[in-house]
Amino acid sequence: MCDFFHNPCSRRHLLSGIGAGSLLLSLPAVTLGSSDAMSSVSPDEALQWLKNGNQRFVSNKMEHPNLCALRLAETVKGGQHPFATILSCSDSRVPVEYIFDRGVGDLFVIRVAGNVADTDEIGTIEYGAGHLGTRLVVVMGHTRCGAVTAVVKGDRVGGNIPKLVDNIIPAATRVKSKSKDLSESALILEAIKENIRQAISDIQKNSQEMAHLIQGKKVRVVGALYDLETGRVEWL
Repeated sequence: MCDFFHNPCSRRHLLSGIGAGSLLLSLPAVTLGSSDAMSSVSPDEALQWLKNGNQRFVSNKMEHPNLCALRLAETVKGGQHPFATILSCSDSRVPVEYIFDRGVGDLFVIRVAGNVADTDEIGTIEYGAGHLGTRLVVVMGHTRCGAVTAVVKGDRVGGNIPKLVDNIIPAATRVKSKSKDLSESALILEAIKENIRQAISDIQKNSQEMAHLIQGKKVRVVGALYDLETGRVEWL
């Protein structure tokens, strides 16, 4: 267990975020199993916490909140109540919780090569929004993405990889048709951004539940691009 007055993990758990509103993170915000239960943390609040955390990460002023025995005990006893769902690439250089300076139970993270939104990923996002109550969904790609690069270049891949990256093909095709004068590196970067938009479109197109929540302004979906060199997240 963490002692509040002597252990910085406890203090950060209660005080991190943006003012007193961050105390909501330590309270049961949703009822598990209820598709109508939504977190009391608004999409704007959740987005601001992510922006603040990334700024701390970039500035080398990380607080490492919610990483202690007290937090572990809370999430076991009270269940998980993450304030955001994040679909990210599996790239080992993109450690999501570190990038946003968050800890145990803060983020509901889905990682897959190319941050594609196919059946498994969308189903997991539905669980995050419909059962855990997260009101913010972030689709985050990153610079120098190998999956997108392979599709843009037309590299030969085997096994099950073609079925994995086929979601990226429409984005790469659109960029190639519109950006013929770009250098290869610039073309790949534009394809990475377009692939983020493609994933967002796939979520809304292939999930009636998510489309309903988005149209009803109960859930917000945003795109983000993580820069491997600077550590900074650009919001699209």
